Amino acid sequence: MALKVVQQYEEGVLFRLGRVIGVRAPGLHLIIPVIDVMRRVSLRIVTMPIQSQGIITRDNVSVDVSAVAYFRVVDAVKSVVAIENVYSAIDQIAQTTLRKVVGQHTLDETLSETDKINLDIREILDVTTVEWGVQVTLVELKDIQLPESMKRAMARQAEAEREKRAKIINAEGESMAAAALGDASDIMMAHPLALQLRNLQSLVEIGVDKNTTVVFPAPLMTTIAELGSFLARESAASTSVGAPTIKPIITPAAAQGAAPTAPTTVKPDHPATTNGAAVGV
Repeated sequence: MALKVVQQYEEGVLFRLGRVIGVRAPGLHLIIPVIDVMRRVSLRIVTMPIQSQGIITRDNVSVDVSAVAYFRVVDAVKSVVAIENVYSAIDQIAQTTLRKVVGQHTLDETLSETDKINLDIREILDVTTVEWGVQVTLVELKDIQLPESMKRAMARQAEAEREKRAKIINAEGESMAAAALGDASDIMMAHPLALQLRNLQSLVEIGVDKNTTVVFPAPLMTTIAELGSFLARESAASTSVGAPTIKPIITPAAAQGAAPTAPTTVKPDHPATTNGAAVGV
Protein backbone atom coordinates (compact mmCIF):
# COMPACT_ATOMS: atom_id res chain seq x y z
CA MET A 1 0.00 0.00 0.00
CA ALA A 2 2.95 2.34 0.45
CA LEU A 3 4.45 1.69 -2.99
CA LYS A 4 2.88 3.18 -6.10
CA VAL A 5 4.09 2.82 -9.69
CA VAL A 6 3.34 5.53 -12.26
CA GLN A 7 3.60 4.42 -15.91
CA GLN A 8 5.58 6.31 -18.54
CA TYR A 9 2.41 7.68 -20.16
CA GLU A 10 0.90 8.79 -16.84
CA GLU A 11 1.28 11.38 -14.14
CA GLY A 12 0.30 10.82 -10.51
CA VAL A 13 -1.62 13.47 -8.58
CA LEU A 14 -0.85 13.02 -4.87
CA PHE A 15 -3.44 14.00 -2.25
CA ARG A 16 -2.52 14.18 1.41
CA LEU A 17 -5.47 14.44 3.75
CA GLY A 18 -7.57 15.70 0.80
CA ARG A 19 -5.17 18.37 -0.38
CA VAL A 20 -3.05 18.26 -3.51
CA ILE A 21 0.62 18.27 -2.58
CA GLY A 22 2.12 17.69 -6.01
CA VAL A 23 2.43 15.70 -9.18
CA ARG A 24 4.51 12.56 -9.36
CA ALA A 25 6.49 11.69 -12.48
CA PRO A 26 6.63 8.17 -13.95
CA GLY A 27 8.41 5.66 -11.75
CA LEU A 28 8.22 4.12 -8.26
CA HIS A 29 6.94 6.33 -5.44
CA LEU A 30 6.55 5.83 -1.71
CA ILE A 31 3.42 7.21 -0.06
CA ILE A 32 1.98 7.13 3.41
CA PRO A 33 -0.85 4.61 3.56
CA VAL A 34 -4.30 5.89 4.53
CA ILE A 35 -3.03 9.48 4.67
CA ASP A 36 -1.88 9.79 1.03
CA VAL A 37 -4.00 9.01 -2.04
CA MET A 38 -2.57 8.98 -5.57
CA ARG A 39 -4.69 9.47 -8.70
CA ARG A 40 -3.08 8.37 -11.96
CA VAL A 41 -3.91 10.46 -15.03
CA SER A 42 -3.15 9.25 -18.58
CA LEU A 43 -1.43 11.77 -20.86
CA ARG A 44 -1.99 9.82 -24.07
CA ILE A 45 -4.16 11.14 -26.90
CA VAL A 46 -7.72 9.87 -26.58
CA THR A 47 -9.88 9.12 -29.61
CA MET A 48 -13.51 9.91 -28.86
CA PRO A 49 -16.24 9.28 -31.46
CA ILE A 50 -19.05 11.82 -31.46
CA GLN A 51 -22.31 10.03 -32.09
CA SER A 52 -24.53 11.04 -34.98
CA GLN A 53 -26.51 14.21 -34.40
CA GLY A 54 -29.73 15.21 -36.16
CA ILE A 55 -29.03 18.76 -37.30
CA ILE A 56 -31.06 21.29 -39.32
CA THR A 57 -28.81 23.41 -41.48
CA ARG A 58 -29.25 27.12 -42.11
CA ASP A 59 -31.21 26.42 -45.30
CA ASN A 60 -33.63 24.11 -43.40
CA VAL A 61 -32.26 20.74 -44.52
CA SER A 62 -32.23 17.91 -41.99
CA VAL A 63 -28.94 15.98 -41.91
CA ASP A 64 -27.31 13.46 -39.57
CA VAL A 65 -23.68 14.31 -38.84
CA SER A 66 -21.18 12.24 -36.90
CA ALA A 67 -17.60 13.18 -36.03
CA VAL A 68 -14.53 12.13 -34.10
CA ALA A 69 -12.46 14.17 -31.65
CA TYR A 70 -8.85 13.72 -30.49
CA PHE A 71 -7.72 15.23 -27.19
CA ARG A 72 -5.17 14.73 -24.42
CA VAL A 73 -4.64 15.88 -20.87
CA VAL A 74 -1.98 18.58 -20.50
CA ASP A 75 -2.58 19.46 -16.83
CA ALA A 76 -3.13 16.45 -14.61
CA VAL A 77 -4.15 18.47 -11.55
CA LYS A 78 -6.90 20.43 -13.37
CA SER A 79 -8.25 17.31 -15.02
CA VAL A 80 -8.74 15.76 -11.57
CA VAL A 81 -9.73 18.79 -9.51
CA ALA A 82 -11.61 21.05 -11.94
CA ILE A 83 -14.06 18.46 -13.31
CA GLU A 84 -15.47 15.19 -12.09
CA ASN A 85 -15.35 13.13 -15.31
CA VAL A 86 -13.35 14.79 -18.05
CA TYR A 87 -14.16 12.17 -20.72
CA SER A 88 -17.93 12.43 -20.31
CA ALA A 89 -17.74 16.23 -20.21
CA ILE A 90 -15.78 16.42 -23.46
CA ASP A 91 -18.18 13.99 -25.14
CA GLN A 92 -21.19 16.13 -24.26
CA ILE A 93 -19.59 19.47 -25.13
CA ALA A 94 -18.41 18.04 -28.46
CA GLN A 95 -21.95 16.96 -29.39
CA THR A 96 -23.48 20.33 -28.59
CA THR A 97 -20.68 22.21 -30.36
CA LEU A 98 -21.07 20.04 -33.45
CA ARG A 99 -24.80 20.76 -33.58
CA LYS A 100 -24.22 24.48 -33.08
CA VAL A 101 -21.51 24.93 -35.72
CA VAL A 102 -23.11 22.81 -38.45
CA GLY A 103 -26.46 24.55 -37.89
CA GLN A 104 -24.84 27.87 -38.83
CA HIS A 105 -23.90 26.62 -42.31
CA THR A 106 -25.94 25.73 -45.37
CA LEU A 107 -25.98 22.22 -46.80
CA ASP A 108 -23.57 23.12 -49.61
CA GLU A 109 -21.15 24.67 -47.12
CA THR A 110 -21.40 21.62 -44.87
CA LEU A 111 -20.49 19.32 -47.74
CA SER A 112 -17.76 21.45 -49.29
CA GLU A 113 -16.21 23.37 -46.36
CA THR A 114 -15.58 20.55 -43.90
CA ASP A 115 -12.10 21.84 -43.08
CA LYS A 116 -13.50 25.18 -41.93
CA ILE A 117 -16.19 23.45 -39.85
CA ASN A 118 -13.61 21.18 -38.22
CA LEU A 119 -11.46 24.18 -37.31
CA ASP A 120 -14.42 26.09 -35.84
CA ILE A 121 -15.42 23.12 -33.67
CA ARG A 122 -11.87 22.62 -32.41
CA GLU A 123 -11.45 26.30 -31.52
CA ILE A 124 -14.70 26.33 -29.53
CA LEU A 125 -13.76 23.15 -27.70
CA ASP A 126 -10.29 24.49 -26.89
CA VAL A 127 -11.75 27.57 -25.22
CA THR A 128 -13.99 25.42 -23.02
CA THR A 129 -11.64 22.56 -22.20
CA VAL A 130 -8.56 24.66 -21.38
CA GLU A 131 -9.98 25.16 -17.86
CA TRP A 132 -10.14 21.39 -17.48
CA GLY A 133 -6.48 20.87 -18.35
CA VAL A 134 -7.40 19.24 -21.66
CA GLN A 135 -6.25 20.16 -25.16
CA VAL A 136 -8.33 19.20 -28.20
CA THR A 137 -5.86 18.40 -30.98
CA LEU A 138 -8.20 17.51 -33.82
CA VAL A 139 -11.89 17.30 -34.76
CA GLU A 140 -13.04 15.68 -38.01
CA LEU A 141 -16.51 15.23 -39.50
CA LYS A 142 -16.81 11.51 -40.12
CA ASP A 143 -20.13 11.02 -41.88
CA ILE A 144 -22.96 13.18 -43.25
CA GLN A 145 -26.25 11.41 -43.95
CA LEU A 146 -28.74 13.12 -46.27
CA PRO A 147 -32.44 12.34 -46.80
CA GLU A 148 -33.24 10.23 -49.87
CA SER A 149 -35.28 13.03 -51.46
CA MET A 150 -32.33 15.39 -51.10
CA LYS A 151 -29.99 12.82 -52.66
CA ARG A 152 -32.27 12.51 -55.68
CA ALA A 153 -32.52 16.29 -56.00
CA MET A 154 -28.74 16.65 -55.85
CA ALA A 155 -28.35 13.91 -58.47
CA ARG A 156 -30.71 15.78 -60.81
CA GLN A 157 -28.84 19.00 -60.17
CA ALA A 158 -25.50 17.37 -60.96
CA GLU A 159 -26.91 15.85 -64.16
CA ALA A 160 -28.30 19.22 -65.27
CA GLU A 161 -24.95 20.84 -64.54
CA ARG A 162 -23.13 18.28 -66.67
CA GLU A 163 -25.61 18.77 -69.52
CA LYS A 164 -25.11 22.54 -69.31
CA ARG A 165 -21.34 22.16 -69.55
CA ALA A 166 -21.72 19.78 -72.50
CA LYS A 167 -23.94 22.26 -74.37
CA ILE A 168 -21.56 25.12 -73.66
CA ILE A 169 -18.59 23.11 -74.93
CA ASN A 170 -20.56 22.12 -78.04
CA ALA A 171 -21.52 25.74 -78.70
CA GLU A 172 -17.93 26.87 -78.28
CA GLY A 173 -16.84 24.20 -80.76
CA GLU A 174 -19.44 25.32 -83.29
CA SER A 175 -18.33 28.93 -82.88
CA MET A 176 -14.68 28.03 -83.42
CA ALA A 177 -15.58 25.88 -86.44
CA ALA A 178 -17.64 28.71 -87.95
CA ALA A 179 -14.77 31.14 -87.46
CA ALA A 180 -12.34 28.69 -89.09
CA LEU A 181 -14.72 28.17 -92.04
CA GLY A 182 -15.04 31.93 -92.46
CA ASP A 183 -11.25 32.30 -92.58
CA ALA A 184 -11.06 29.44 -95.08
CA SER A 185 -13.71 31.03 -97.31
CA ASP A 186 -11.80 34.33 -97.29
CA ILE A 187 -8.65 32.53 -98.38
CA MET A 188 -10.54 30.70 -101.15
CA MET A 189 -12.02 33.98 -102.38
CA ALA A 190 -8.52 35.43 -102.63
CA HIS A 191 -7.19 32.26 -104.31
CA PRO A 192 -9.84 30.72 -106.62
CA LEU A 193 -7.64 27.72 -107.38
CA ALA A 194 -7.88 26.69 -103.75
CA LEU A 195 -11.55 25.74 -104.27
CA GLN A 196 -10.62 23.55 -107.23
CA LEU A 197 -7.90 21.86 -105.19
CA ARG A 198 -10.43 21.24 -102.43
CA ASN A 199 -12.81 19.70 -104.95
CA LEU A 200 -10.06 17.40 -106.18
CA GLN A 201 -9.31 16.43 -102.60
CA SER A 202 -12.98 15.56 -102.11
CA LEU A 203 -12.82 13.31 -105.19
CA VAL A 204 -9.78 11.56 -103.72
CA GLU A 205 -11.59 11.01 -100.44
CA ILE A 206 -14.66 9.62 -102.21
CA GLY A 207 -12.55 7.26 -104.29
CA VAL A 208 -10.84 5.69 -101.26
CA ASP A 209 -13.65 3.17 -100.73
CA LYS A 210 -13.64 2.14 -104.43
CA ASN A 211 -17.10 3.53 -105.05
CA THR A 212 -18.67 3.40 -108.52
CA THR A 213 -20.23 6.84 -108.04
CA VAL A 214 -18.26 9.72 -109.46
CA VAL A 215 -19.04 13.20 -108.19
CA PHE A 216 -18.08 16.29 -110.18
CA PRO A 217 -18.50 19.38 -108.00
CA ALA A 218 -19.45 22.54 -109.87
CA PRO A 219 -20.10 26.12 -108.80
CA LEU A 220 -23.85 25.72 -109.27
CA MET A 221 -24.88 28.88 -107.48
CA THR A 222 -22.43 30.95 -109.52
CA THR A 223 -23.81 29.50 -112.77
CA ILE A 224 -27.38 30.27 -111.74
CA ALA A 225 -26.42 33.82 -110.82
CA GLU A 226 -24.68 34.39 -114.16
CA LEU A 227 -27.68 33.02 -116.06
CA GLY A 228 -30.02 35.35 -114.19
CA SER A 229 -27.79 38.31 -114.95
CA PHE A 230 -27.73 37.38 -118.65
CA LEU A 231 -31.52 37.13 -118.86
CA ALA A 232 -31.90 40.46 -117.08
CA ARG A 233 -29.53 42.17 -119.53
CA GLU A 234 -31.33 40.71 -122.54
CA SER A 235 -34.72 41.77 -121.21
CA ALA A 236 -33.48 45.31 -120.63
CA ALA A 237 -31.95 45.46 -124.11
CA SER A 238 -35.16 44.29 -125.82
CA THR A 239 -37.28 46.93 -124.14
CA SER A 240 -34.94 49.85 -124.83
CA VAL A 241 -35.54 52.08 -127.89
CA GLY A 242 -33.25 51.49 -130.84
CA ALA A 243 -31.85 48.29 -129.38
CA PRO A 244 -31.25 45.43 -131.80
CA THR A 245 -33.72 42.54 -131.75
CA ILE A 246 -33.03 38.90 -132.30
CA LYS A 247 -35.40 37.11 -134.66
CA PRO A 248 -35.07 33.67 -136.17
CA ILE A 249 -34.87 33.30 -139.98
CA ILE A 250 -37.61 31.03 -141.22
CA THR A 251 -36.83 29.47 -144.55
CA PRO A 252 -38.97 27.14 -146.62
CA ALA A 253 -36.57 24.36 -145.67
CA ALA A 254 -37.12 25.13 -141.97
CA ALA A 255 -40.86 25.16 -142.54
CA GLN A 256 -40.60 21.67 -144.05
CA GLY A 257 -38.79 20.33 -140.96
CA ALA A 258 -35.20 21.02 -141.93
CA ALA A 259 -32.70 22.32 -139.41
CA PRO A 260 -33.14 26.04 -138.77
CA THR A 261 -30.40 28.44 -139.66
CA ALA A 262 -28.59 30.58 -137.14
CA PRO A 263 -30.40 33.72 -136.00
CA THR A 264 -29.44 37.01 -137.61
CA THR A 265 -29.78 40.55 -136.42
CA VAL A 266 -32.24 42.80 -138.22
CA LYS A 267 -31.87 46.52 -137.89
CA PRO A 268 -35.15 48.37 -137.38
CA ASP A 269 -34.24 51.14 -139.90
CA HIS A 270 -33.62 48.66 -142.82
CA PRO A 271 -36.47 46.18 -142.67
CA ALA A 272 -36.86 43.70 -145.51
CA THR A 273 -39.28 40.84 -145.87
CA THR A 274 -39.77 38.21 -148.59
CA ASN A 275 -43.00 36.18 -148.83
CA GLY A 276 -43.74 36.92 -145.20
CA ALA A 277 -40.34 35.60 -144.01
CA ALA A 278 -37.80 37.84 -142.34
CA VAL A 279 -34.50 38.22 -144.18
CA GLY A 280 -31.46 39.52 -142.36
CA VAL A 281 -29.68 42.46 -143.94
